[in-house]
Amino acid sequence: MAKVLVVTSGKGGVGKTTSTAALGAALAQLGQNVVVIDFDVGLRNLDLVMGAERRVVFDLINVVQGVAKLPQALIRDKRLENLWLLPASQTRDKDALTEDGVRRVIADLKTKFDYILCDSPAGIERGATLAMRYADEAIIVTNPEVSSVRDSDRIIGMLDSKTVRAERGERVEKHLLVTRYDAARAARGEMLSIDDILEILATPLLGIVPESQDVLRASNVGCPVTVNNASSAPARAYIDAVRRLMGESIDMTVPVERKGFMDRLLRRRAA
Repeated sequence: MAKVLVVTSGKGGVGKTTSTAALGAALAQLGQNVVVIDFDVGLRNLDLVMGAERRVVFDLINVVQGVAKLPQALIRDKRLENLWLLPASQTRDKDALTEDGVRRVIADLKTKFDYILCDSPAGIERGATLAMRYADEAIIVTNPEVSSVRDSDRIIGMLDSKTVRAERGERVEKHLLVTRYDAARAARGEMLSIDDILEILATPLLGIVPESQDVLRASNVGCPVTVNNASSAPARAYIDAVRRLMGESIDMTVPVERKGFMDRLLRRRAA
């Protein structure tokens, strides 16, 4: 049975879009039929991260308004044949995205795919509520910063009140994905620790993605990091997160500060 997942957070810039692409690609690499949907009307970016910006002809709004049929708007990934993209529109009219239109699109996609990943825009306005409206599960992306964690707490409240499942008295399963984690900065108290985040949000941890230039490089070349550099630390973190999402029992590894030779030498002399 198809699963609808929303990748969400309250704060912008935490890595929702890069995470949606990486998680979608990892699911496809593990044999699932996957579609990722960009709900950020007006600020379309998921097609860029996936390297499909020049292939966009029709988009989500076109399908909702009946201008195009769903198969005309879906873009198949060139690297993974079981990964598809439904891009957002760059129109300024965000009201063109309607609840009934989203419901029809999601229902149609459920007949074709195993996983439907909805890339939510930042904030708590219409686009974000529609992205989570029909979700079965939610991946809450947060950075280890107080403002990001506080906004994620607000999103958790919305998932428990603004979704179809919540209105039926059912739970939207929630998973926490911590991105841009820097063990050295956490050790110095410059960012929240994983324990701090879990204590505040009280949500099961899905994965910890370390701060890495590999993520930026992958986005710049239009390729999910799990495909562009599958052996990198962030790619491994995303792949492990997906395996947990699919029910596997995978040990959670908290990245630790790496000490170079000079660091160890200076510490020894200081002692």
